[in-house]
Amino acid sequence: MSHPHPELGPPPPLSPDALRVVALGGLGEIGRNMAVFEYRGKLLIVDCGVLFPEEEQPGVDLILPDFDYIRDRLDDVEALVLTHGHEDHIGAVPFLLRERPDIPLVGSRLTLALLSAKLGEHRIKPETVQVAEDDRRSFGPFDLEFLAVNHSIPDALAVAVRTEAGTLLHTGDFKMDQLPLDGRLTDLAGFARLGSEGVDLLMADSTNAEVPGFVTSERDISPVIDSVFDQADQRIIVACFASHVHRVQQVLDSAKAHGRKVAFVGRSMVRNMNIARDLGYLTVPADLLVDVKQLDDLRPDEAVLVSTGSQGEPMSALTRMANRDHQIRIEQGDTVLLASSLIPGNENSVNRVINGLTRWGAKVVHKGNALVHVSGHAPAGELLYVHNMVRPRNFMPVHGEWRHMRAHARVAALAGLDEDRICLAEDGVVVDLHKGRARITGKVQAGYVYVDGASVGDVTESALKDRRILGEEGFISVIVAVDSTSGKIVGEPEIHTRGAGIGVEAYDEVIPKVQDSLEKAASDGITDPHQLRQLVRRGIGRWVNETYRRRPMIVPVIVEI
Repeated sequence: MSHPHPELGPPPPLSPDALRVVALGGLGEIGRNMAVFEYRGKLLIVDCGVLFPEEEQPGVDLILPDFDYIRDRLDDVEALVLTHGHEDHIGAVPFLLRERPDIPLVGSRLTLALLSAKLGEHRIKPETVQVAEDDRRSFGPFDLEFLAVNHSIPDALAVAVRTEAGTLLHTGDFKMDQLPLDGRLTDLAGFARLGSEGVDLLMADSTNAEVPGFVTSERDISPVIDSVFDQADQRIIVACFASHVHRVQQVLDSAKAHGRKVAFVGRSMVRNMNIARDLGYLTVPADLLVDVKQLDDLRPDEAVLVSTGSQGEPMSALTRMANRDHQIRIEQGDTVLLASSLIPGNENSVNRVINGLTRWGAKVVHKGNALVHVSGHAPAGELLYVHNMVRPRNFMPVHGEWRHMRAHARVAALAGLDEDRICLAEDGVVVDLHKGRARITGKVQAGYVYVDGASVGDVTESALKDRRILGEEGFISVIVAVDSTSGKIVGEPEIHTRGAGIGVEAYDEVIPKVQDSLEKAASDGITDPHQLRQLVRRGIGRWVNETYRRRPMIVPVIVEI
């Protein structure tokens, strides 16, 4: 089993008869999926998604892949293939197209429609190539074949990439639901056919590799949703991903059966469901939908709201309802249905939302107490099935945290693949497919790029560390006036504090110490403002740490007069 190593250096020049694979995101994390393939000087990209920030990344809106590896070679990009329309696969496309707007975007009908709406908000008119399952298209030296896969969003695709260096199969996100709501099965026959032709490298979804068995069918959710509707005697608020068309369809069907009206809440939910309805992926019974402004005209037992916020996102509609910061007020007796999985890292945020909703009297139904969601990712039994069908010569687990990828590597080994043909890589690790063997050959930069408002890439890890310190420990500013010629202190230092939890009177103890150190520095001929600031910072910092066992941010200001 090939393992990445921190000491890996830059990869060697690519052999003319080799195919290079570099994941710029999606390995060792849930999100930010992006893979770059290189062959004979040309590049093909599969997916370009975002990662959503966690609590230790305050102020960050989105996390992008680092485009530095391809930034100087954007003209070599033949196409960007999008396997499906989830944000962790398409969310970073607008940022890539800012650097080269005419990259052809290749995807299914729904995927391109969702992406085009997003790009419209960025005032980008893309060049698109619509494909469907069973299509074959060539882009430069890459011959692509698209296969249907079942996922938690319609129109998802796997892609086979054929080059003279070998054939690669990228599954995208998939599962093998045998009774999907839309009747669109994962193309197992196509996988098996590719396997018989010979797949040199399989890159497959690892998100559920730790979960044994086979996935529960989406159809098993419908009776549970119906029972929630049966038991609710006031409003029902359903929170799910804004792209989960199948789940919304189930809610609409239950609402119709129970004589309720439905309103979509949240900009992305309204936009995506309108697109899905217009393209025929969402069937909306006549007179079922109402505008959110019409809810006041309905009795509580006639209303259903479908909202975003199932992951506890701070600005989502559901979170704002829980915080009493939304026009829709949670009332005693309301039922809230969280109809989605829990993305790792969001547990605390979701629990806060559940507690907030419960505080106002809502009954909250979620995955922990009812079967209200099934995953969109294949568990271990299905992954083993795929490995036995495809029989790849080499395997690279993708799309998952380390524990998921290692579990998927064990599945591949159980299916009979030699461990030295399993490439366990992380973001930025270079894998070259050459003469039928896939090997790790180096590493390139593939760090986080933070989006903070209109700023892209300006927020650094150092800035995030400062934000965490400010949030956890507060700050102390010290203003000292000194004579510009002699460096002697003029007057008494002025101290201001925010969030440090230290009373103003407590600084009477340390101010004389600061004055003494500055006077000693002046007598030693030290007048450089930077050195004086360091003296103040060390003196205040040592005192705070020894007295209060705290480490606030200390901002000394030297004013020369």
